[in-house]
Amino acid sequence: SIYIHWPFCKSKCPYCDFFKKIKKDLDQTPIIDTYIKELDYYHSLVPNRVVRSVFFGGGTPSLIKPENISRIIEHIYKLWPIEKNIEISLEANPNSEYENMFKLIKNAGVNRLSLGVQALNDNDLKFLGRTHNLNQALHSIDEVLTNFNNHSIDLIYARPDQSFSSWQKELEKAVNFGFKHLSLYQLTIEDGTVFASKGIKPLNEELAAKMYTDTISFLEANGYLQYEVSNFAQVLYQSSHNKCYWLGDEYIGIGESAHGRLKINDEHFAITYPHNMEKLTKQERAEELIIMGLRLNQGINKQHFEQICNIKFDNFINQKAKNELLNLGLIKETSNCMYATREGSLLLNN
Repeated sequence: SIYIHWPFCKSKCPYCDFFKKIKKDLDQTPIIDTYIKELDYYHSLVPNRVVRSVFFGGGTPSLIKPENISRIIEHIYKLWPIEKNIEISLEANPNSEYENMFKLIKNAGVNRLSLGVQALNDNDLKFLGRTHNLNQALHSIDEVLTNFNNHSIDLIYARPDQSFSSWQKELEKAVNFGFKHLSLYQLTIEDGTVFASKGIKPLNEELAAKMYTDTISFLEANGYLQYEVSNFAQVLYQSSHNKCYWLGDEYIGIGESAHGRLKINDEHFAITYPHNMEKLTKQERAEELIIMGLRLNQGINKQHFEQICNIKFDNFINQKAKNELLNLGLIKETSNCMYATREGSLLLNN
């Protein structure tokens, strides 16, 4: 998989702790030139990989000009073999930069659009520092659904003083729109953000936990199965790209704060910009696979784990800790896999 990071945004949201830059009237050509060179470099390392997904993330990648999106996609197609049903996703904000933005993004080669709405009422959009209002969001939703067959909406919940009934109304709207995929994130107050400096407090932990479990039940009843802690999809619309991270498969990252994981000559590498390759031990990579794999509802496939790390899963994990977690009902285990229960998923960070 290939991740393309576009760090630029119109403004910085008060809850966001991602790397980003605020810059207007930007000449994109030299940045895209750099991305093309980066792709060439990684092709020299792994020329025979087959690309199964490309993800334009950010920042706000819908700020990339369509001709530059197309240039990147076409260059990837020139360099590597491509899976027949390749998923090419792009994150977009609802306030369009230009007329027919979503149609032009599709024509550039994107086949999956992730729309960062975050809230479906004007008061909370303002609180979250979004640069769009509800009317703009509704217009963009209509445009996305018209132009794409594969689409996702991002929403943030567990906002201060939010009730489940008000959140459920937003969920009902999202479901009724007909999105194939929902990414739902609990509001967390991260150090270094505007919210942290203002002393904003998230929703009470117990209420947030109940909101989480009630959200899962509501969406399941409406045909959206949870497949990862924050992600829900109709059948056949799970994100291939994001599953690459959680399954521990290989990916390269292009852009200033992008990361990658590659296995070359049976050695694992963590990759950061520009061309920094830190060798990981098999044990370090195995730890990552456990942390990431437990986020998936299907959990960790022991055979897949062993194929990646060349370590037996049962030999690697702490058996005493495993038995304690089994007895507490926080994980379950079969001969093939280990996964977190719904109760366990509430405590994954711990």
